[in-house]
Amino acid sequence: MAMGATAGGASGRSRRLGGMNEINVTPLIDVMLVLLVIFMVTAPLLTTGVEVNLPKAKSAPMQADDTKLLIIVTADEHVYLGKDEITGAVEERLSNNPRLKEEKEAYIQADESVKYGAVLRVMAAARTAGVEKLGMITDPLEVK
Repeated sequence: MAMGATAGGASGRSRRLGGMNEINVTPLIDVMLVLLVIFMVTAPLLTTGVEVNLPKAKSAPMQADDTKLLIIVTADEHVYLGKDEITGAVEERLSNNPRLKEEKEAYIQADESVKYGAVLRVMAAARTAGVEKLGMITDPLEVK
């Protein structure tokens, strides 16, 4: 009789432990769907900036990285650091920018109709401010 009680106790215990061998993923799916909706709503709001007609050039597409520091030169030769206009004191504002000092990398986005001299002055100011990696952003040519 003692033998039957022990066997019954062991089988009851193993039944309890063996019952939960699957993970319930429904809460995880719910969280992922909520995050997806949040990103879908906020993504269009993040693409605001200064309107610039970029020159067309045949080149390999560059990976878009919104975290890089962007210097914009418009057609009327106004200079922006991100969204802030720095036309009057380009060199001073670039040299005082803590992010530029740390990363030492920036990208210039110049309008197609801006004079070469204006872009060159911005490039020189960036170099004077300590930029070691300076990239140019263009629109790729459409191949038909």
